[in-house]
Amino acid sequence: MSMFLDQVKVNVKAGNGGDGMVAFRREKYVPDGGPAGGDGGEGGDVVFIVDEGLRTLMDFRYNRHFKAEHGENGMSKGMHGRGAKDLFVKVPPGTVVKDAVTGTLYADLTEHEQKAIIAKGGRGGRGNIRFASPRNPAPEIAENGEPGEEKEIELELKVLADVGLIGFPSVGKSTLLSVVSAARPKIGAYHFTTLVPNLGMVKTEDGRSFVLADMPGLIEGASQGVGLGIEFLRHIERTRVLLHVIDMSGVEGRDPVEDYYTINQELEEYDLKLRERPQLVIANKMDMPDSEENLANFRKALKKNDEDIEIFEVSALTQTGLNAVMSRTAELLETTPQFPLYEEETEKEERVLYKFIPENKEYAITREPDGTWVISGDKVEKLYQMTNFQFDESVMRFARQLRGMGIDQALRDRGARNGDTVRIDNFEFDFVE
Repeated sequence: MSMFLDQVKVNVKAGNGGDGMVAFRREKYVPDGGPAGGDGGEGGDVVFIVDEGLRTLMDFRYNRHFKAEHGENGMSKGMHGRGAKDLFVKVPPGTVVKDAVTGTLYADLTEHEQKAIIAKGGRGGRGNIRFASPRNPAPEIAENGEPGEEKEIELELKVLADVGLIGFPSVGKSTLLSVVSAARPKIGAYHFTTLVPNLGMVKTEDGRSFVLADMPGLIEGASQGVGLGIEFLRHIERTRVLLHVIDMSGVEGRDPVEDYYTINQELEEYDLKLRERPQLVIANKMDMPDSEENLANFRKALKKNDEDIEIFEVSALTQTGLNAVMSRTAELLETTPQFPLYEEETEKEERVLYKFIPENKEYAITREPDGTWVISGDKVEKLYQMTNFQFDESVMRFARQLRGMGIDQALRDRGARNGDTVRIDNFEFDFVE
């Protein structure tokens, strides 16, 4: 089993805010002490941080739930609860964090110690000190802490390499990488020897250097999920230059021209932007008997199709012709900019998007078969969760908030009658006219 993991789904839960407290001063010689309940502390955030020592997402294989600590509850004598520490989750450089349901991009983490808050901790609930007023100098009202965000996210690793080696299986990519760098990939005389991307640092004769990645062999249909290609095409997205390795010997009965166009077609179908990257053709295995003739036919075919692309004759086995292609690759890197993975939203101010907006997005009212009215919605559910139902004043405040949102009238308009059961989350009460 391969120990390389580059895509995984995990659950993150930020800490809830601490509950506010209802308390009063009980000091000798202090008449009418007044409220003294402190606020709750903030819940901890879930923060992803890049650790350049990590190479895969293997740490997430058996640990897929990350939960930050809750904030401390408020205390008497006006003492506020302590905020919780953030939970830091280490990820390898090149990790893309997205919402597992909507696909929304949260972060693209590429640099060492780069951080991104993925789930925000809830704020602390207010103690009864905050609700004191001239009309109500001794309130028995306190809020529960705000729930922390909980998300199902998808982590996707796209390796950080300047140059990518592409081509069919067994064309000599792994051998080439082992010769030009200190990388030691597994090399075998059979297809799909390479099961994971391998990285190597290449240093040219004139002292320039870059990171070269050997991608597992592509085959026809890879962009639709055939073979291993679809699993590793994502790693090509960060590269700035592509080295297309082609077996010019034809010993396996393959046509170099057909191989060239097939691989480029797969890149195009996976992501059209991949064809924007500079590409050099490495005509490998030129030490074999039929390679010269096949190369001549290859050049004719490209010229016929008006393909103007640089071709380098090499033999990874005998280590000939490699310096020229590596030097040319380094030159291309100096003039080729980074290709952004995700388009930044620009000119937002100049764009006007017309779309249907529901009359009320704060809540929704439905009715179950047993006649129970169900009120749902992020805002109303958060109000419920932050209400301390131990105190009558807090309950009355919650009722006023529902009335202010128009929920009472909306229930009447839908046909609710006196005594009907109404449910918010797991809390049920009777509708009263």
